[in-house]
Parts: sequence; C-alpha cells; structure tokens
Amino acid sequence: MIEVAAAIIGNEQGQILIAKRKKGKSQEGMWEFPGGKIEEGESVEACLKRELLEEMKIEIDPYEPFAVNDHRYGSTHIRLIAYKALYVGGEIVLTDHDEFRWVHPSELHEYPFAPADLKFVQMLQETV
Repeated sequence: MIEVAAAIIGNEQGQILIAKRKKGKSQEGMWEFPGGKIEEGESVEACLKRELLEEMKIEIDPYEPFAVNDHRYGSTHIRLIAYKALYVGGEIVLTDHDEFRWVHPSELHEYPFAPADLKFVQMLQETV
C-alpha cells in the first residue's frame, strides 16, 4: 500500500485549491487536491509542506486532519490522507500539473476528479 497525502487548501474567500494532473502522469487530465507520496518517517504535515513547495512553489500550513480514503487503481492500493491547510504564500508555479483553480466547494462537481479524491469532493459539498 502506498500512502499519499492530499491538501484541502483554503483561502480567505472560502475557495479551495484544485489542480489538473499533467499529461503523461497517471490519472492525466483529472483534477485532484494537490499533495504527494509520504516518504519513510515523514509526517503527513511535513509531506504536504514539502510537496506543495516542490510542485507549486507555495507555502501552506496543514492544520487539521480531514479524512482518509483507501482506493485501488487496479493492483495498486493507495491510502489517501487529506488534511485541511491554509495557503500561507508564494506565487503558484506548476511543475506537476497543467492547470490550477481556486473554486468554491459548491463548484467541485463541475470538474472530473481522480477517483481516489471523489470521497473528499462529496464530503466538502455536504458542508456547503
């Protein structure tokens, strides 16, 4: 099983950051909550800070666990661990994604999300 962290990053306007997977990557063209694989001995919070700095050149502050989703992509089993996070700063520069958007939770259904992220989309829309 592969453990992966995902950040539900909010801004002052009540929007959430989503990103579209780059062409050539697994789940290409699908939207997701940004994050990445948790390294050995790394906390979810440390992983998210590192991944968002590497992938988007931004600083975030993960502050609260949101949910966990176990999902299988064929024979690959992932555990996706989502944390709520605050956007701290930095200008978004994409390295692992083709696009990003700040969207209100009520708009999430308009984007085709990677299957492992769908549980979080549903949970966020229930809180609107």
